[in-house]
Amino acid sequence: MMERIHHFEPEKMSVSEALERMRRMGFGARRLALGCDVIEEMIRDEKCLVFMGLAGAMVPAGMKRVILKFIQNGWVDVLVTTGANLTHDLVEAFGGSHYLGSDAANDSHLREEEINRIFDVFMPNEVYLKLEENLQPIFSELSGKRYSVKEFLAELGKRAPEGSILRACVDNNVDLYCPGIADSGIGLQMWLFLQENDIIVDTFSDLKDIIKRAWDAERTGAIIIGGGVPKNFVLQTLQATDKEHTYAVQITTDRAESGGLSGAHLREGISWGKIGKDAKYVDVICDATIALPLITSALMERL
Repeated sequence: MMERIHHFEPEKMSVSEALERMRRMGFGARRLALGCDVIEEMIRDEKCLVFMGLAGAMVPAGMKRVILKFIQNGWVDVLVTTGANLTHDLVEAFGGSHYLGSDAANDSHLREEEINRIFDVFMPNEVYLKLEENLQPIFSELSGKRYSVKEFLAELGKRAPEGSILRACVDNNVDLYCPGIADSGIGLQMWLFLQENDIIVDTFSDLKDIIKRAWDAERTGAIIIGGGVPKNFVLQTLQATDKEHTYAVQITTDRAESGGLSGAHLREGISWGKIGKDAKYVDVICDATIALPLITSALMERL
């Protein structure tokens, strides 16, 4: 028996109520609502280890506090992200800022003014001076030892100001991984430090650690924001275990036809043993800066 489409009735309501109505609509509205439902279910499942893959540069866009809610509320157990997100996190933690800009700006003029553009967000080049002033002394404290990336980030987090993602992960016992750490401003700062000093950061050690976490879990779920390395790191972890993800939601604007993982539908992961054939999963095709704040606000009302 088919259910009729219910037309959205605009009126004063909570975000959660709006998503509940969108669940009975079509297209992206329903996917957004169902994605929120699956995330809620995996969070409520006390035996589910929740992974979040966070790609791109979400912090410059204004998403830091959204991510912090997932960490501080205990909604995620493992966070895998890019070096860009962590770099911009520290930029703000050390007193720098990102600014409203325009994607139509004259980039040659911005270059002359030493302003970096991230689509329609501006960041003055001077923030890297603050990053260097704060990171180099921390690197000196860590010099002469060997760390996994997770251990290295935990040491940074212990020394980072409150309100940062790095610090929040330490304070809330969330495992933080960044397999592409060298590909970032933090990586460039480490390169600078290594010209005259010594630190060993072993990128392969994290594989053993994250795989063990997945292996020991009764069930796992994945919240994937964007794609790239974080998405693959979260999904491939299950290939080394005897299980697949029980829940999965991805928010992306990428397409599947190019063969890249960022746009790959979650159901493709079934063929790889990453997503269970009976898993609850939803592809939300939407800009994450639109979808995730709505989902997060609804979750705060429900949980």
